[in-house]
Amino acid sequence: MDVEAFIAELDALVASAGARISAAAARPPAGEVSIPDLLAAALRSELEASEEAAAWMAGEKDVELKLGFARQCGDEARHYRLIEARLRELGVDPGRLEQGRVPSPLYRWLRGLETPAERLAAGALAREGVALATNAAFARLCAERGDEVTARLYREEIGPDEAHHHEFGRRMLRRFAIAPDDQERARAAVARALRLAEDGLDATRARQGAPAAPGC
Repeated sequence: MDVEAFIAELDALVASAGARISAAAARPPAGEVSIPDLLAAALRSELEASEEAAAWMAGEKDVELKLGFARQCGDEARHYRLIEARLRELGVDPGRLEQGRVPSPLYRWLRGLETPAERLAAGALAREGVALATNAAFARLCAERGDEVTARLYREEIGPDEAHHHEFGRRMLRRFAIAPDDQERARAAVARALRLAEDGLDATRARQGAPAAPGC
């Protein structure tokens, strides 16, 4: 398949997931949602994304791709620190939140991906595409609750970085998803990443009653 048509196909899958996430986020919360609790969950997401990018960077030979993963690793680590600082402002000790951290199913699966096409499709395109939808919904929730500081954090600091990671993945797929085999791997990776990401959001909604949980 022509690479532009292929990327358009993947974009449509991610957009469809984003629409489902936005629709779910528009529903009233099942209970009193705690912004600090949701930020605490976001810490794990940011740390996992940073670790994952670091692991991919270490084994990558292509310099542009290696440096792209390096930037993402640093961005996600910076997001962690920003969220950590915001939690302290809200009276929460972030150091207590990392005790007993259990890796998410999405993280465990992403770490095992081996080809650039799979990593870019699942990580940058799918997971970061989902993050754009979840973070926008979370920012709206924060604004509705009167927490403009956290809303601005996601709109002005975290959101632009996630958009960059997403677009980096789309651009690099034009180089690494040309062969039919790479396209098939990337297609399957996007589908599974979206499924795991949405399963994780469903679990968060069931556990916390949250209409929108921030991602990475």
